[in-house]
Amino acid sequence: MPEQNIVWEFTEPDPALVAQARQAFDVPEIYARILVQRGITNREEGSPFFKPQRERLHDPFLMRNMEAAVSRVLEQISAQRPLLIFGDYDVDGTTAAAMLSQFIKSIGGSASTYIPNREREGYGLSKGGIEYAVLIGADLLITCDCGINAVEMVAYAADKGVAVIITDHHLPGDKLPAAVAILNPKQADCPYPFKGLCGGGVAFKLAQALAERGGHDPELVWQHADLIALGIAADIVPILDENRVIVQHGLELLKRRSRPGLAALWQVAGMAGKSITIGRLVFGVAPKINAAGRLGDAGRAVDLLTTTNHYQAVSIARELLAENKRRQQIQEQTVEEAIYQVHAEHDLDSEMALVLAGEGWHQGVIGIVAARIRDLFHRPTAIISLANGVGKGSLRSMAGFDLYRALGDCADLLAGYGGHVVAAGLTITAGNLPAFRERFVALANDRLTPEKLLPRQLLDGETGLDMLDRRFIRFINSLEPYGPGNRRPVLASRGVLSAGTPRLVGESAMHLKCAFTQNGATFEAIGFNMADHYEKLLLDQPLDIAYVVEENDWQGKRSIQLQLKDIKLGGSA
Repeated sequence: MPEQNIVWEFTEPDPALVAQARQAFDVPEIYARILVQRGITNREEGSPFFKPQRERLHDPFLMRNMEAAVSRVLEQISAQRPLLIFGDYDVDGTTAAAMLSQFIKSIGGSASTYIPNREREGYGLSKGGIEYAVLIGADLLITCDCGINAVEMVAYAADKGVAVIITDHHLPGDKLPAAVAILNPKQADCPYPFKGLCGGGVAFKLAQALAERGGHDPELVWQHADLIALGIAADIVPILDENRVIVQHGLELLKRRSRPGLAALWQVAGMAGKSITIGRLVFGVAPKINAAGRLGDAGRAVDLLTTTNHYQAVSIARELLAENKRRQQIQEQTVEEAIYQVHAEHDLDSEMALVLAGEGWHQGVIGIVAARIRDLFHRPTAIISLANGVGKGSLRSMAGFDLYRALGDCADLLAGYGGHVVAAGLTITAGNLPAFRERFVALANDRLTPEKLLPRQLLDGETGLDMLDRRFIRFINSLEPYGPGNRRPVLASRGVLSAGTPRLVGESAMHLKCAFTQNGATFEAIGFNMADHYEKLLLDQPLDIAYVVEENDWQGKRSIQLQLKDIKLGGSA
């Protein structure tokens, strides 16, 4: 794809609050801007952010239906009756199921897990899971990261004598299932103060409530914070409030390499010796765990996360690594076919959204493909896999276009749908596909403008390169862990000069390796997939750059490095 003209947008914090933060912390203005954008103007406000302590978590019984859920689970354990944990097949669902099943066993319960097959059973609570509960004699089933819209399946479970407790974080539909209890902070009448929990976070709150009401050591819950931290990272929920506390403690557990499955996966993925960060969990660990459910049996993910046998852990980890490589090959082929379809069949000047469909496209990769196509063409995208007259679709959007609302406006054409504002899924008959494509594109054309489709880079502020010293590194390190809601600060420096000879690196020579100098300060920089900017560095004229500041550890030597986001000719930003 050719170089995109990225629009730079600077955050605009209240100048009075910036001045207040500068005085309170005795820091330069760029530090104060970054703090204010996180709601911190004084030391009192900064305390919960910089010291995310367990005591700051909300009372789990504030969540609607928690009393009913806890009472039913404790009754099940007391009567020594088995229960089934049903988890979604993604990282959030499998980590939640692993955590909850292990916790329930630790307090004397009998818990089995069931993860549905993506292709045979599809998303959400399934007949297969309910029938498995009947088979093992479990008259109670707890969902993890799914179930909020499973009206028919919960009714089917009731007919089979299986009661259902739902733990979920997806948006509810107009009608809720007739479950024993529904735990979801996004229910309209749920008073729970933090709405940003992932599916694993909701299951974690259930475990906390069970420990409290059952008189159990809370450490039995917290020893699984590593699993929930992984789910939080993979599900791209805001790392704020409770999520920040859980992630902080989960990362500490991960650093100890105490869970054999995750330690083995970290090793076989070639990350031994590298520090554990949210970014590495998202891009290095999560795809391997997701691979279990994309191309095969997602139950292997739970096996990996719960095993105490090192040899079994390494065996499963290697299997998932190989499967992830196969997934990447299938994914790249599908991306190529989707790009060809865009150019051959669609008019980007008149279509503000893309609906692409292909016979035999693998359901396990269409979500990733949808995100890739959205990023390449900068518009809401639906990727639909067709088989036997039925389409299973995955959709990705961006700010300004609410997918869940749009699918609601197309509900009469769909066999089912669900998801969030920027990520969703659907089921559709092949016969309804043309009408859906026409209406979905029309909705996008009505709600978006060409300007909204331009790629944008949000920046925290502008500073000179001479401000990027060890003190600044300590400051940005203190803001970790980074993630949605607390992204790594993106800065701009204007009028910098290229230093030395830029190079194109990587297997396909798509990455830009260079250096910049200003006011006596010179820093190495790396721009991933930014080869198109190479010629700008040869013009011997001032440049404006957008970047994040990071530490590069190479052969035991640590140095400040700029990870580039954009390069513009001086004065063109």
